[in-house]
Amino acid sequence: MDKRKLEAEMKHVVDIEVKLNDGYVDPKVEILTKEKNKLVESIILAVENVSEEEYPMIPVVGDNGYEFLSQRDIVRAYTENRKVYVETEKVTYTVRKRLTILEEELTSGRFIRISQSEIINIYKVKCFDVSISGTIGVEFDNGKRSWVARSCVKTIKDRLNIK
Repeated sequence: MDKRKLEAEMKHVVDIEVKLNDGYVDPKVEILTKEKNKLVESIILAVENVSEEEYPMIPVVGDNGYEFLSQRDIVRAYTENRKVYVETEKVTYTVRKRLTILEEELTSGRFIRISQSEIINIYKVKCFDVSISGTIGVEFDNGKRSWVARSCVKTIKDRLNIK
């Protein structure tokens, strides 16, 4: 293969570098390029499509009607007074579906049911307090607290490899 043909083929290759960093829960994609072109747009579209397939948006009721919420933003989903709510770091939304249906839509690798009325995003948990015999306390990154129902303790311990 001559040098010019090889250089032409190399122009279409994307240089990918993966850096592992404990400071990130979710992947961060950074594109370094001289100019935004069709290839860059295609990469952005591919990343967005993969991300939406892995974590589909959740429709919630906000102040201005329906909004779509990224699963990454959800701290917990819970029922109270026969209504289902989805809580983020700053805002709580209403969801017009049963908690069991919402649980099916949430990504199982990220969310776990801790009681009959609550599902949590394990990536938004600051710590699990197992010092209380028979139950587990949950403290979220936003400072709020919750409790694992006794009937779910074994499942939570198994899932999180807690002895």
